[in-house]
Amino acid sequence: MDPVSVALLGALAGGAGGELGQQAWAGLTALVRRPFRRSAEDGGADGGASPVVPGQRELARLGEDPGDPRRAQELSAALARRALWDIGFRHDLEAWYTRTRTLGIEEGAVRNTVSGGTQNGPVLQGRDFSGVSFGAPAPPPPPAPRTAAPDEDAGD
Repeated sequence: MDPVSVALLGALAGGAGGELGQQAWAGLTALVRRPFRRSAEDGGADGGASPVVPGQRELARLGEDPGDPRRAQELSAALARRALWDIGFRHDLEAWYTRTRTLGIEEGAVRNTVSGGTQNGPVLQGRDFSGVSFGAPAPPPPPAPRTAAPDEDAGD
C-alpha cells in the first residue's frame, strides 16, 4: 500500500473539503481507533487485540496542530506501519484512501485569503498560474528622492 499523502492528512485535519472532508477525517479517526489486531504470522502471539493502538497518538497530535507537516508525516508513517501488521486495517485504510482521494482534496491544496485594508487592482486566486496578464501596464517606478546639490547649500 502507498503511504497516505501527508498533504491530504494535513488538509483533512485542518478542515479542508467542507462537510465531505470532515466526514473523511471522522472516518479515519474511527478506523484508527478500532482495536489493533496483529496477526499471528506477523509476530502477534495470538492475533488478539493489542492495548497499544498505532496511530492514535499521531492522529490526536495532528488534530491539535493541522498545519504542522511533521505531525502529518508521523501519522502517515504510523498508518503505514499499522497496515503492515494488521491486514484488516490495511484493507479498510486502502478503501478509505481510495474514497477520500476522489473528494478533490489534492496534494498542494491552495487556501486563498484576501483580508485587511483596501486592495486596488485585480486579485487572482488559485494555483500554478503562468503567463497571466490583466492588460494593464506596470505602474511607473516611484520618483527618486531629491537631494540638495552641494552649491545650493553654499550660499548660506
